[in-house]
Amino acid sequence: MLTSIANIFKIPELRNKVFFTLGMLLLFRLGTHVTIPGIDPKVVSAIALDANASEGLVGMFDMFAGGALLNFSIFALGIMPYISSSIIMQLVMVLVPALQKLQKEGEEGRKKISQYTKYGTILLCGVQSLAVIRLAQRWSYGADNSPALHPGLIHSSVESWFFFIALLSITTGTVLLIWLGEQITERGIGNGISLLIFAGIVGRLPASVAQLFRENFVDGLNIIILLLLFILLIALTVLLTQGVRKVPLQYGKQMVGRKMVQAKSQSIPFKVNGASVMPIIFASSLLLFPQTIIQQISELPNWAGWVLLLDYLNPFSQTWYHAAFYFFVYIALIVFFAYFYTAIQFNPGELAENLRKYNGFIPGIRPGSHTKEYIEKVLNRITLPGAVFLAGLALAPYIIIRFLNLGTNSGGGSLVYTFGGTSLLIMVGVALETLKQLESQLLMRNYDGFLKKTKIKGRS
Repeated sequence: MLTSIANIFKIPELRNKVFFTLGMLLLFRLGTHVTIPGIDPKVVSAIALDANASEGLVGMFDMFAGGALLNFSIFALGIMPYISSSIIMQLVMVLVPALQKLQKEGEEGRKKISQYTKYGTILLCGVQSLAVIRLAQRWSYGADNSPALHPGLIHSSVESWFFFIALLSITTGTVLLIWLGEQITERGIGNGISLLIFAGIVGRLPASVAQLFRENFVDGLNIIILLLLFILLIALTVLLTQGVRKVPLQYGKQMVGRKMVQAKSQSIPFKVNGASVMPIIFASSLLLFPQTIIQQISELPNWAGWVLLLDYLNPFSQTWYHAAFYFFVYIALIVFFAYFYTAIQFNPGELAENLRKYNGFIPGIRPGSHTKEYIEKVLNRITLPGAVFLAGLALAPYIIIRFLNLGTNSGGGSLVYTFGGTSLLIMVGVALETLKQLESQLLMRNYDGFLKKTKIKGRS
């Protein structure tokens, strides 16, 4: 490993790519501390010490933004509007034949789709910025019967112009992040957007560790258990990320020169977790959205039943069947969205048609409709265990926090969220993909990769 790292810095081109990527990521981390014009940095520092500020939906988005949301930074939305726009574009492409045709037009078609995605990102930025602005105003001035949690957050000199200043600053910040991601992809080591998300999640680690030692009674046994559980979770995440089911393929004989040559056997690798982290994101958002709405309504002097409903949506409820209800719904949503997203990504009919067109077939399966049915059967079989495995990883933070009796917003709880579920899947996936790219660059120049004997491969 150390030799491979040293080899990276021996190759000028690869060394420059690594330094460029690190420079762009450093610029991103610095930008998370540049507040929106009109926001008081001293009040923002006080918010960082408030454990209740990172609850619910706000805490989830703050994690993906690398702490920029609660810093009320120009990067407050992070890269998530672009991710959301990309997901929406994927869904729309399934329904709109014109976009499917555009996708098949090669590089020019992909550029057009990328352009539409960026337009959608700006639109989403405008909508999501309203939530950030509303949050800042509520914390600064209070709302209805709720007092101001952090008075003076918005400076009085920009109060009348704050809406337009914040809207422009946040939207511009997200567009700048998209540009940084594209620069990393083109001039760095690749996967620019993914690396920005990775840097944002990892950037919260020092603060979580510091908070753990500042707020919690540090028990040596709990620290050891946490460390062992993190190692186990990372191993299981690698297993889930790399797990594939290979379907063998055979092609008919082809004429090469004057001879008929049998084509080599190949295989189609179907990932066990083909939907990646998307089912967790969709399920978490669906559960956190009503939780946030009910939490706001419950503060008003209305029906007392809102508090009971809120407890059913609390994974840390003291009533066991309330927490069990939340876990059941969470698992069901993850399994549903795993099947849903896999169905969007893979088109068995199109795959079967392409195999028939190029004289390929699955041994023992007739081409055409039989191949389509077989592929659907394989996808259905591997998606269920993958979704259940994914749900287990998503529930791991809640189980660990309950088992070790850590506070949900304490340093230990924050650390568990950083190394559990969604964030861990993203970090492991990005790390493995980056290793693959660096290894391919080393092998291309006749250097040993990170794994000399066994290269990074999917599990068969």
